[in-house]
Amino acid sequence: MTPDFLSLRIVLLGAGRVASQLGPALQQAGHQISYVWNRSQAAAHALAATLPGAQVLPDLNFTTLPAADVYLVAVSDTAVPALLAQAQFPVGAVVAHTSGAVPLSVFSAYSGVRGGVFYPLQTFSAGRPVNWQTVPFCIEAADPAAEAMLLRLAGTLSSSVQRVATPQRQAIHVAAVFACNFTNHLFGISHALLQEQHLPLSLLAPLIQETVDKALAAPPFTVQTGPAARQDEPTLARHQAALRAYPEWLELYKALSNSIKQQQAALSVNNQRV
Repeated sequence: MTPDFLSLRIVLLGAGRVASQLGPALQQAGHQISYVWNRSQAAAHALAATLPGAQVLPDLNFTTLPAADVYLVAVSDTAVPALLAQAQFPVGAVVAHTSGAVPLSVFSAYSGVRGGVFYPLQTFSAGRPVNWQTVPFCIEAADPAAEAMLLRLAGTLSSSVQRVATPQRQAIHVAAVFACNFTNHLFGISHALLQEQHLPLSLLAPLIQETVDKALAAPPFTVQTGPAARQDEPTLARHQAALRAYPEWLELYKALSNSIKQQQAALSVNNQRV
């Protein structure tokens, strides 16, 4: 801990994948999770059991409790507005959501709170540990003191903390969906195709690793390979024929191949202009 470390009292709203990883990490960093709330009381009790000293709240009225330093809203994006509409926070409370997509303006209707964003840029799954030191945190708040508190809180978890305004954070979130969610879906398709031939996904592990390494070492479009990039129409046709039994995957293959062709063509034009 840094010499200016200050333990914060935190109320955790939510008990899903983010909250279940974030709560223990915050306690390990020296903070106190005072209370846990979740729509499912069973889930709230399960999470609180992993957080020594934490109590489960039956409702969203916090005005009768000892004031916390930060109220962290770690629920699904669609649930954030409804939760804020139902909750009763102490006047001046620092309330921050953990979403990449929900704007800071979601707090604008609640003048009694100091709204903020405490967004950890990572994918979370049950049973998979997170190296919090490497997780980028995007912080935003209109109130300077609230923002300073959230920056300090994130800094006790991660070495990568920065102020990020809503438009940039939302762009990051879209990029993250392409890099993580869509990529994982494509891994799933690869897995299914290999399983049909009784082959393991691990066969692609070196290829996947090299692809990621190259994409992080150079602008990804500049290291694009494959039949679409080299305009290999016979191979593209064979692949499309093999995918006829999977119409949705076939359309996805065509769309991605066309996108690669267009991007490579644009890249070629730009290179010729240099």
